[in-house]
Formats: sequence, structure tokens, C-alpha cells
Amino acid sequence: MSDINGIKKELKELIVESLNLEDLTANDIGDLDTLFGEGLGLDSIDALELGMAVSRRYNVRLSKDRDENTKHFKNVSTLAALVIELTNS
Repeated sequence: MSDINGIKKELKELIVESLNLEDLTANDIGDLDTLFGEGLGLDSIDALELGMAVSRRYNVRLSKDRDENTKHFKNVSTLAALVIELTNS
């Protein structure tokens, strides 16, 4: 799997669906929008739910290292890069 634009689109849809973000659509989320804090405003519970959704959707195992995950879950682009890395390894 290496179509980064397709993965970004899927991830945006996954974020909206898995976190029940009723006020947003996938089109409202920019590739570089910060997911947590001042960006989309997601919190630690959202991070867990999103991590589980990504793991299930792409059949990948995420790191248990919080700092490592924080780096990869910065925005849709960094998350897409992680998915590509994990699915190609």
C-alpha cells in the first residue's frame, strides 16, 4: 500500500467516523492540521480510540511508546507515513 493521498483520505474519514465528530467532515481536516491540542482538539481518550481504529483498519501494531506515537499522530500526513511504513514492513 503506497498511495499516500488515498491513505490520507481514508484516515480523515476514519478520524471522523471512529471519533463520532459530528461537526466535521473528512474534507474539513487538512493534511497538516494538528490532531491534538489546538488543532482538531482531540484528547488522550480520542488518541486511544484512533489508535485502535488505525490498528484494526490497516492490520498494524502500533508502538506502546507514548513519545513515538505522539510523533506519528501529529497530523494526517505523519499518520499516513506511519501506515505506509508499517504496511510495507
